[in-house]
Amino acid sequence: MDEFPPVKDSVLVVDDEVTNLSLVAAVLRQDYQVKISKSGEKALRLVHREPPDLILLDVMMPGMDGYAVCRELKANEHTRDIPVIFLTSQSDAENEEYGLHLGAVDYITRPIRPGILRSRVQAQLSLARASRAMRVSNAYLEFEVGRRARQLTAMQDVTILTMAALSETRDSDTGNHLRRTQNYVRLLAHHMQRLPAYAGYLSDAVVQILYRCAPLHDIGKVGIPDRILLKPGRFNAEEYTLMQRHPTLGRDALARAQRVAGSTASVLDGAADFFEIAKELVYSHHEKWDGSGYPQGLAGEAIPLSARLMALADVYDALISPRVYKPAFSHAKASAMIVEGSGTFFDPAVVEAFLAQEAAFEAVARRYADTALELAEKADFAISAIGPVALASVKTA
Repeated sequence: MDEFPPVKDSVLVVDDEVTNLSLVAAVLRQDYQVKISKSGEKALRLVHREPPDLILLDVMMPGMDGYAVCRELKANEHTRDIPVIFLTSQSDAENEEYGLHLGAVDYITRPIRPGILRSRVQAQLSLARASRAMRVSNAYLEFEVGRRARQLTAMQDVTILTMAALSETRDSDTGNHLRRTQNYVRLLAHHMQRLPAYAGYLSDAVVQILYRCAPLHDIGKVGIPDRILLKPGRFNAEEYTLMQRHPTLGRDALARAQRVAGSTASVLDGAADFFEIAKELVYSHHEKWDGSGYPQGLAGEAIPLSARLMALADVYDALISPRVYKPAFSHAKASAMIVEGSGTFFDPAVVEAFLAQEAAFEAVARRYADTALELAEKADFAISAIGPVALASVKTA
């Protein structure tokens, strides 16, 4: 079978002197595909149309000189990696230094010595090939690392949602409560990160962490005994006190997971931030702006921002969702109750963010609305009917 001849590297020679072009072409033609151009302007058009592997560039040319050509090549992301060698009669050190400063890889002065020219062209082409191979390898590695990181993040998200969903099956919340509330939290955080008072904390990375950890907000309920969590009536004082332990149980579980993750060499960057924010959100999302919440009775800005966002998202979803003790409220009614709770239940700034995002909240509620089957399945796990509902008793725990 006939073998194809090896493809030669291409070299573009740019010079306004025909004699110089002919001489260089004669020296290089045996080993390379030699292209010529008699002006800088034409050379640039040729490069953009069919990029060469290397450019030999004269300095002194009418119109656009070699330095200007080199500057334009290096300013363009599509041509900046093409190696440029100045080939000129300008032999003083100042010109050579300036040419190298512009990005040329070499500077050769006339008269041409064929052996030296071939050697230096070959050296730069070898370096260029190695550089291209390195860029391709780095691009592949970057892509692969990103792909693996996305896979790992997806698996983590599925794990988080699965763990949270297991806890939710023992509560009265409806099927897509987790999806809705995490999207509500992200809407609030995205709005507030545009405000100067919160921009320093609510980076894009923090907003993403809030979105990912929001489904864990009631994970501590897995530690509440069935006799309390599944009780078909009102809690007595002792039972209510035990139910109020679930934020602490959730925080402590996350703290244990954080210690395990911290002892693992493969833990990803950002894991510490995830756990810290998740612990805040889980532990404090039942705190109220006026200090009447639990478990610590925190008030105002002493409540972590993550928990303030989660508190509003959680209550809004409880209001618009059907429960055994109430029908689903309309968005308008839920919104009015949220506004009524501004400054008592909720951070007024978070309420303002909610009002600015009302249409988006409604869109999320429609997108992740529970089906009739999901509602029927969750109704089997309802824990109590608490009678007439006011904002202060939307959820008993």
